[in-house]
Amino acid sequence: MEPAAKRHEAPSASAGGAFLAAARGEPGHRTPVWFMRQAGRSLPEYRSVRGEGSILDAIKQPDVAAEITMQPVRRYGVDAAVLYSDIVVAPHAVGFGIDVAPGTGPVANRPLRSSNDAERLRPLEFDDISYVIATVEALVAELDVPLLAFAGAPFTVASYLIEGRPSKDYRHTKALMHTDEVLWHDVMERLAESAITFIDAQLSHGAAAFQLFDSWAGALSRRDYDRYVLPHSRHVFRELRRRHPDAPAIHFGIGCDHLLESMYEAGPTVMGLDWRTRIGDARRRLGDDLAVQGNLDPALVLAGVGPATDGAEQVLRDNQLANGARHPGHIFNLGHGVNPETDPGVLQAVVDLVHERTEPA
Repeated sequence: MEPAAKRHEAPSASAGGAFLAAARGEPGHRTPVWFMRQAGRSLPEYRSVRGEGSILDAIKQPDVAAEITMQPVRRYGVDAAVLYSDIVVAPHAVGFGIDVAPGTGPVANRPLRSSNDAERLRPLEFDDISYVIATVEALVAELDVPLLAFAGAPFTVASYLIEGRPSKDYRHTKALMHTDEVLWHDVMERLAESAITFIDAQLSHGAAAFQLFDSWAGALSRRDYDRYVLPHSRHVFRELRRRHPDAPAIHFGIGCDHLLESMYEAGPTVMGLDWRTRIGDARRRLGDDLAVQGNLDPALVLAGVGPATDGAEQVLRDNQLANGARHPGHIFNLGHGVNPETDPGVLQAVVDLVHERTEPA
């Protein structure tokens, strides 16, 4: 374990500026903006330094990973950086046997289908991810905006390990869930502890907030989510709040409108919304003081500046209070990640519009 003396204090709201203020539901000088997958294939400067091979190879090079993390901050002037990493870094680091195949995504040649396979998920330790820690430390020393830590939620990571590759029906995952509940919960407990350690390592070395990606939880019914997933996601949020009480926590998934109440029950301080759920509707369901992140449809960004900025205007209107003032608890983002075909100029127009519309005259 990392000596306590090397741990960093969480940045204050004033140090974090607009992002941390919004994440805490406090008034800030403008609506902050960042984009999921803002560092990546949509940027020409990314392609010039990324290199060949798996993304996991690039992540293992702190100088490369730090540079890629910085690129969208320099280009767009966004209000937060998100660590260049991947949700399967943790199981890869403990030797489970998973990689990210270009053009495919996470691939495990020996999927998790038995208790013997689960034993390959040994506990993650800080030493396993020393390169991640080195990247975080380098970034915190250079960034003038908050750095977001992240990890894959237990269910989404489990789906990759069990299916062996991206899936449309999650047949093996759901089969294990319903035929061997003991093994299922063992796997989820292991992955929850892994997510805790992975995020703890980032927060302990200077990251200011974190996002738990349960990208594919929307494939589940609410009944199954509540029984098989919620207890483990709740454990992640509770333990990280115990260790890092001042770090805002974001929960995000795709197609999860039917799970909104349950995902909020897991314990985040900010709910990430995809483009299907209006901000106003989420607040009516979860409370007027709800801090949210989102939620411009990324397809509108692909459609060009006009549709993208019109859509951004609508998101900002959806965040308005009854008196026309903006709700302080809003982090502007897309409703999913930046598509690799995105024109960076369109994203720049969105950032500029959000800042211009929400900064005081």
